[in-house]
Order: sequence, then C-alpha cells, then structure tokens
Amino acid sequence: MSAHPHQSSAATPAAESGPADASVRVPVLFLLTSGILWLLAGSALAFIAAIKLHTPGFLADCEFLTYGRVYPAALNALAYGWGVNAGLAVALWLMVRLARANLPGGSLLLVAGSFWNLGVMLGVLGILAGWSTSVPWLEMPRQVVPLLLVAYVLCAAWVIGALRHGSSPRLYASQWWLLAAVFSFPWLWAAAEAMLFFAPVRGTVQSVVGAWFTGGFLLLWFMPIGLAVIYYLLPKLIGKPIRGYYVAPFGFWSYIVCAGWVGASRLTGAPVPAWTQAAGAVASLLMLVPLAILTVNLLYSVLADGLSVLGRSVVLRFTAVAAAAFTFCLGRASLMILLGSPRLTWLAVSSDYLILYGVFSMAVFSAVYYLTPRIVRRAWPYAGLINAHFTLSFIGLLVGGVALELGGQQQGRDLANGVAFTEVTAHSLPYLQTATIAGVLLILGHLAFALNFVKIAFCPFVRARANAAPVPVELTRTAPEMEVAP
Repeated sequence: MSAHPHQSSAATPAAESGPADASVRVPVLFLLTSGILWLLAGSALAFIAAIKLHTPGFLADCEFLTYGRVYPAALNALAYGWGVNAGLAVALWLMVRLARANLPGGSLLLVAGSFWNLGVMLGVLGILAGWSTSVPWLEMPRQVVPLLLVAYVLCAAWVIGALRHGSSPRLYASQWWLLAAVFSFPWLWAAAEAMLFFAPVRGTVQSVVGAWFTGGFLLLWFMPIGLAVIYYLLPKLIGKPIRGYYVAPFGFWSYIVCAGWVGASRLTGAPVPAWTQAAGAVASLLMLVPLAILTVNLLYSVLADGLSVLGRSVVLRFTAVAAAAFTFCLGRASLMILLGSPRLTWLAVSSDYLILYGVFSMAVFSAVYYLTPRIVRRAWPYAGLINAHFTLSFIGLLVGGVALELGGQQQGRDLANGVAFTEVTAHSLPYLQTATIAGVLLILGHLAFALNFVKIAFCPFVRARANAAPVPVELTRTAPEMEVAP
C-alpha cells in the first residue's frame, strides 16, 4: 500500500477520457441508470412509509402498502437497488482508472447486472406481497437470494479483474476501500442468510447475527464505497494532496478490524450474552482511532484553506458533506456508548440514515457528477439542476437527520420517565412530520439528478448542445493528487 503523489491534468472530459473509460462506459451507465431508477422507487416508497407514521389512514385500503410492507420494501430498494448498483458502478470505474486497465467482456457484466436487478425487483415485490422474512435489512424472500448472490459475484469479478489486469505498479487508498467493500458484502450476506434462513441458528443467536449483518452492511459496504470516492476526488477538486496521507494505511486497518464488531453495540440492553454487548461497545470506542486518522486525511484537507474552497465546485461540496457526515457518524456512535443512549427509538434510524444517505449517497452523487462527463465525453447540460440537487439533498439530509435525532431523544426521555405509550407517540408526531418534509426535499433533489443524468447520457438533442457548451471549471483544473488517473 503505497502513498506516493502523482501529477495529472485534465483538459476536458473528452481529453481526459481514454480507453479505460471507454471500456466501462456501457456497464457503468447501465448500473447507474438501474441505481437511479431504484433510488426514485425507494424514495417514493419511503415517502409513503413516512406519511403513514403520522397519518395512518393514508392508503389504508391498499394491503400492499401497509407500513409493515412498504417500509422494508423501501429500505431494500434503496439498499440493494440503489446502494449496490451505484456502488458497483463507482467501484468499477474507480478500479479501472486507478489500475490503468481496460475492461473486456462488458456484455457479460450487463447480463450479471440484469440478473441482479431482476432479483431485487422480485425481492421488493415479494415484500410488498407479504412474503417478507421480517429480519431488518434482510427482508427479501430467501428464494431470490441465490440468484442475487450469483449475480453479485459475477459483477464483483469484473472489479477484481480490473485490478488484476491493470498496469499500475501501486495500490492506492481508494482501492483499499473498494476491495474491502467488494469482498466484505458477499461474505456478510451469505453468512447471515445461511445462519438465519437456510440452516437457522436458535434463540438469541439470531439477534446477534442480525445485528452483526446490519452493522457490517453499513460499515463495510456503504462506508468504504463512500471513503473510496472521497479519497479519489478530494485531491483533484481542492488542488492539493490529501493531508497526512502517509497514515492512511493505519486508518484503514484500524477501521476494518473494529467495524465488524460494532454491530453488536446495537444489542446493548438486549437479552444476549454480556460479552457480546461489551465487545460491541469496545469496538465502537476503538473506532475513535480510525476516526482521528481519517478526519485528518479528509476534513482537514478540505478546511485547511478555509470554507471558501467549497465555492470552487458543487462536486466538491457533495464530497465535503460526505466527509463531514462520516466524521459525525463515527464520533456520534462513540459518544453514544460513552454517555449512554436510549434504545428502541428513532436514534437508530437516524444513525442508519446518516450512513446510507449522508456518507454513501452524497459521495456517490459527487462521483456520478465527476465520472459521467468523462465516459460520455460531454459536459453536463444543466448546471442549475446540479446546484438544485445539492441544495435540496443537503437541506433534506440536515432536516431529516435533526428531526430523527431530536425525536429519538424525546422518545428516550418519555420511555425513561414511564410516560404512557400513547403520549410517547403523540410527542413524536412533530418530528415525524418534519422528517416527511425532508423526504419531499430529497425526492425533488433526486428528480433533478435523474433528469440531468438522462439528458447527458441518453438524449441526442442535448448531446449536441452539451458538445458546444463550456466545460465546467471542476472538469478543467490541473490538480496534484494522491490517486492516479490516466
């Protein structure tokens, strides 16, 4: 794992693009298109679920859209539809670029991606039809799991193959995080499915397995993909190498060692062995070590020249928000262990929301805005939609996170004081209504994002306009960087 700086420049999207970008153009566009469709579908389902929390009569006559079905369907659509499709697209593009490789056999990757999306569609429809397993984050019927696992392994094989056949002599920070995500996810998922559904364990061990998978999925798939993007884009967009890059390997390994145990902290106070709860608490506290290292690498690199640097590029603002959300998530988890935190409240949902949207999605948005002009060889048609997407997403993230955080704290106080459950629910309503408003903002942002993506990727009329349009500043800057780009 080397940490040597390299220089590169990008004159225009077309000039910077090369055979590597051309080799992944079709599969990356396919995965991103699939992911964006799932993002829209998952956002719509999540909005319905959010309304039902404070207006139970909404769509009450439709059995397929009861809260017990629509919420897990939304979660799985966002996690497996948006999260895995977009994560694989970004991982593939980054790995090909950093390894300096050309990707052969793209048509086979399209077949694997098609089967993945078919499996997710069947899984989400199965949940809506009432065939959910009722295990959080693993609700899809077990009949579709073998199809999904095979499809994922085939997709991931191309990411690994790009590294194996690349000509780069070094392995960079973004590649460490990508490899961690690509290998961790199938191991976590296959093990959890086997122990819960195919050869089920008994008793409280099921709770331990469920918590282990949830923590691992969030911290070993979504977080690493986000960190890979941040490590790659920051030096390009700020024009300076990442601060303290030489300690990045220590941050990586300390994070990987601790992350697999953090899920057990979700079981604090549950009827499981005390050592399991203690292991989760200790791991959460030890995450302060990678937090300190990665914060120096990421946030200090952004803030060293002041907040004015964020005005250079909207892509940088997406990246900076993802870096800040990462720091906040890990710091918050450790603080909750030290100070104690009420369980069975909206605080757990707030934590998952910040990882899935604040870290992963914001980082992927920045990656999509950066990579798409390079693989399609033209500039984004509507800069206003990019700014609108950032503004709506950032405000929605902030409002939703604060509402769930304050609502969870209120729930915890009420439960600790023995308040009647009906009153606890009544006290939570204003926060849930605020979170619904945040959902509206996020949906509007996603629509702006989707429209811009369709225009640049698929609309022939806009292609001609974009070819004549000036190239955004963030696509022309020459920047010293720690992550090699051809």
